[in-house]
Amino acid sequence: MTKDDCFYIGRVAKTHGIKGEVTIKLDVDDPSAYLDMKYFLLEINKVLTPFFVERLTMSGDKFFVGIQDVNTVEAASALTGKSVFLPLEMLPKLTGKQFYYHEVKGFTVVDENKGELGPIKEILEYPTQAIIQVFKDGKEILIPILDQVIVKVDRKGKKLHVKAPEGLIDMYLGS
Repeated sequence: MTKDDCFYIGRVAKTHGIKGEVTIKLDVDDPSAYLDMKYFLLEINKVLTPFFVERLTMSGDKFFVGIQDVNTVEAASALTGKSVFLPLEMLPKLTGKQFYYHEVKGFTVVDENKGELGPIKEILEYPTQAIIQVFKDGKEILIPILDQVIVKVDRKGKKLHVKAPEGLIDMYLGS
């Protein structure tokens, strides 16, 4: 399994207790959605390695996890600082206008005023804003991902309906 098949949920922050448990600091919207995870993957030497959960309790945005075959503080401390991943199929399903960036890659963007623009080439993530990258007639169009811009996500039809800010598309196409 590669990182492209997975998503990041947090990192092993520290050891917990004296029996080899670890504290996983979560970076997810709803930690409770992952309470039933049976395993997770840690990135060790650039390879995703599975670890099986024996015990798991939650406190706020942290999991305290007992891991199979990790029974000492020393063994647990070797895992601290490692990134934690889960397979994409474990992502909670989104509905309505919500979507995961990897999910819409290749979807056709349809603007309310300009019609079909083309397939999503990439979702570009910048510190202040995520952007949809589309090419129409060889010209790049960048559309911000904002609640007021995203109109509808048609998962069956693989279309992302948008209402781009006035003049934005014309600016890229020169029309």
